Amino acid sequence: MSDANKVNPDASGKVHLKIDGAIAWVSFDRPAARNAMTWSMYSDLKAICGKLHTDKTIKAVILRGVGGQSFVSGTDIEQFKSFQDGQDGIDYEALIDLHIDALEQLPMPTFAIIDGLAVGGGLAIATACDFRISNPNARFGAPIAKTVGNCLSPTNIARLVAHLGIPTLKRMLLMAELINADELLASGYVHTVADSAELESIAKAMAEKVMHLAPLTIRSSKLTISRIHQHQLPDCDDLIKACYGSSDFKEGVQAFGEKRPPRWQGS
Repeated sequence: MSDANKVNPDASGKVHLKIDGAIAWVSFDRPAARNAMTWSMYSDLKAICGKLHTDKTIKAVILRGVGGQSFVSGTDIEQFKSFQDGQDGIDYEALIDLHIDALEQLPMPTFAIIDGLAVGGGLAIATACDFRISNPNARFGAPIAKTVGNCLSPTNIARLVAHLGIPTLKRMLLMAELINADELLASGYVHTVADSAELESIAKAMAEKVMHLAPLTIRSSKLTISRIHQHQLPDCDDLIKACYGSSDFKEGVQAFGEKRPPRWQGS
């Protein structure tokens, strides 16, 4: 996977697909920004998932960030500067749900290699995968309560609750904590913790193991689990609109760009 270490000169970033036999390798390539996701990168991911979804030769998918410092560090906050009101937030969260759902709905097992940060949108992408393998320095969270002041969709929250549990998710969202890999290994969210040099071989060995299992059983099990945690989700547009339409959100975006702490007003 030496190609995954090449720096993409395109500032908007790219998500690459490389096929190696029955394994698809997906890489998030924007290392200068810790692989923060741009709109085009989300579109890349969705398009790749659409292609893989119908490819019966692919038995496993491995996702990894380029650069060795971050899996995905969230959505690029610069893009929020164009938001005008709360409806922009509702539209954004709905769009993110579509892109993450495309990953979660892949019929074959998915493995996320986490060597660094998996925060915000990166946490959502990692959680939509079936297994997470990380190095000891990896940290996970969604510290939006101290960065931008936005919120997550009910679909995203339901997925995180199902994988992390309510107490851990409350630490991430209400206390803005980043939680280390060893703690999440103990809870089962992280499957394996190992040195960075070993992560790729571990993920590949796990992928090769599932290739010998019944694909229809895997597909049925995956999608049933997904449907259970998405069943009868509440309408939370009012809460999303209140966050994204607030003065606090505008202040959070501006403060992030100016590299200073936000001054929250609660309005």
